[in-house]
Amino acid sequence: MTDQDDHSGQYDQPPGASGPGQYGQPPGASGPGQYGQPPGASGPGQYGQPPGASGPGQYGQPPGASGPGQYGQPPGSTGTAAPYPGIKSPAIPYTDWFHRAGGYLLDIVPVLIIVFIGAITRTSFVIVLAYLVALAFWFYNRCILGGQGQSFGKRVMGIKLVSEETGRPIGTLMTFARDLCHILDSLACYIGWLFPLWDAKRQTFADKIVRTVVVPV
Repeated sequence: MTDQDDHSGQYDQPPGASGPGQYGQPPGASGPGQYGQPPGASGPGQYGQPPGASGPGQYGQPPGASGPGQYGQPPGSTGTAAPYPGIKSPAIPYTDWFHRAGGYLLDIVPVLIIVFIGAITRTSFVIVLAYLVALAFWFYNRCILGGQGQSFGKRVMGIKLVSEETGRPIGTLMTFARDLCHILDSLACYIGWLFPLWDAKRQTFADKIVRTVVVPV
C-alpha cells in the first residue's frame, strides 16, 4: 500500500466510505453508531427505548410517553394515584366530639320546639298532633336524610355519617337502628355520648354496634 491513496481506509471501513467507520456501524451511515442503536437513527438509543423515539425511555415507561413512568403509575398519567376512598384511609380524619355534638343538637332542638309548642296549648288534640309532627320530622331528618349521609345538623356542621367498612352512607334502616342504639349511650351516666372524646375513631357505643363513623365533608 502506498503512503497516500485517494481514500484512506480505516478499521472496518472499506475505502471510499463517506464517513469514518466505527465499531458496530456499517460504513456510509449518516451518523455515528452506538451500542444498541442501528446506524442512521434520529436520536441516541437508550436502554429500554428503541432508537428514534421522541423522548428518552425510562424503566417501566414506553418511549414517547407524555410523562415519566413511576412504579405503580401508568406512563402519561397527569397526577398521582388517588387514595383509597374507604374510611380506613389515613388521609380522611374522624370528626371531633364538638362538631358531632353540635350536629346532634341542631337535629334535636327543632323536635323539642315542636313538642314544647304542643304542650303549652294544653289541648289534647294539639299535643298529639305536635308529637306526630315531631316524630315525622325526626324520622325524615335523622333516618332518611341521615341515611343519605347528612341530616340538617350534620350538613350545617359540615360532617357526614358513613359506614366504617365502605365509606358510604348506610341507608335509612341502619340509621334508624343506630338512633335506637343511642339508648345504650345514655346508660351508665351518658358515658357513651362522651366516648368520642378519647376514642381513636371518635365513635359512640351506637357507632361501634352498627360500625359507623362520622367524617368531615
